[in-house]
Order: sequence, then structure tokens, then C-alpha cells
Amino acid sequence: MPPLTLISRLGRGVLAAALALGIGIAPAAALDDAQRKEFETVIRDYLLKNPEVIQEAIGELQKRQAAVEAGQRQQALAGLKPQIFDSAHAVTIGNPKGDITLVEFFDYNCGYCKHALADMQKLVQNDPKLRVVLKEFPVLGPGSVEAAQVAVAVRLVAPEKYYAFHQKLLGDRGQANKAKALAVAGDLGIDTAAIEKKLTDPEINATLQESLKLADALGIDGTPSYVVGDTVIVGAVGHDQIRKALDSVRNCGKAQC
Repeated sequence: MPPLTLISRLGRGVLAAALALGIGIAPAAALDDAQRKEFETVIRDYLLKNPEVIQEAIGELQKRQAAVEAGQRQQALAGLKPQIFDSAHAVTIGNPKGDITLVEFFDYNCGYCKHALADMQKLVQNDPKLRVVLKEFPVLGPGSVEAAQVAVAVRLVAPEKYYAFHQKLLGDRGQANKAKALAVAGDLGIDTAAIEKKLTDPEINATLQESLKLADALGIDGTPSYVVGDTVIVGAVGHDQIRKALDSVRNCGKAQC
């Protein structure tokens, strides 16, 4: 890394040390080998004596990256609201005319999603004005993709049983895949032959592709992830944190008032 770049990242301490030793601040290309080696030694000695500088630099970099990501998410949320909250490809549970919407991206093989299922059930049960949009986001391998494909087919064949199917498959132990998803559908009395036929429907791919594109635009790379108002919440943060975000949106229009 060029000396000037190092100075800009490590701050005035390195610059002061270099000046104290009489090293000029010349462009990297103007330094000969001896000067460059001397400068690198100064930087190394400074960092060994002040290792907290590295931690401070990393912390500042993380804050700047988080700010950039937040800005990108805000732009994506503003431009993609119809696809996020009102897509024809998604499933809505709870109150379809609720005053607030919670969007969840999930994977049937995600252990954290399985744990968070109870949070979602509690939210839907205790909040009669809550509208929930579920988006299949199969990112954990072929089995997840197969399970998501069957889930979309269930929506097409027996939409009234989708939520029961969703809860049972997500709540079951073991690997979710096509066979497991079909078995769950059969247990619920859904016509598995009809599901098999629907697996070639273009709607299957369209649904999953939309989820993948939305997740990419929102910077979502894991499950579960949620969208509440103007905020993306990544991870199984628990019932209370989601409840707090929903209450804030009702109170001030933002997930954090």
C-alpha cells in the first residue's frame, strides 16, 4: 500500500512520527528504496506502540460501510415497495387489510428461521391488525430450493392451506427437500399429484427469482430477515425487538422513532 494511503488511514500519529524523523511527505513514486523502507519501519513501530489505532481504523471503516449499506437499503426500499409489500408472488397471512406490514425472508432449512417461527406465530396471534408477507428465500442448498418450489406450488394449488403447510414444514426437524415438503403437503390433505404438475409452472421460478432480486437489492444475505416500515432487520432478533419496531412504525412511521 502506498505511504500516502497509509497516512490517510492511520491518521496524524503516523504523520507526526514521520515528520519527527525528518522523512518528507513525497509521493510514493518519488521515494527511493531506502526512504520507503525507513517509512515502512516508522509505520510498523508506530502501530506496535499504538495497536489501538488499527482497532479505531477498523471501527471507523465498519461505520462507514454500515452507513453506505443503510443508504443503499433506503433507496431500494423506496424504489421497490410494490414488490416488497404487495407482490402477487408472495403469501399474505394475518390480517390482509392490516394497518402495518411485516415482511419475512426465510429458508425452510434455516435453523434460526425454525426458532423464529414461534415469534411470528405469537405476533400474528396477538396483533389482529398485523399483515405479514412471507417470501421464500432458499439460500441453503438444493434441498432448500426444492422445498421452496413445493411451497410455491402449494400456494397455487391450495392457498388456504399454505400457512398450515409453512408452519408444519418449518417446524419439523430434519432436512427440508422435495420429498419432505410433499410429505407434509400430503399430511395436510393437499393433492400431491397436483403439486407435482405445478412444479413446472413459470410462477414457481418467477416467485423465487423475485425474492432473490429483492434480497440482493436490500443487502439481505441471510435468513431470517425482515422488512418493517423503512428498516431491514437481519437475523433472528426475537419477538420483542420485532414488536418494538412494529410499535414504532405505528407511532411515528419509522422502525426507530
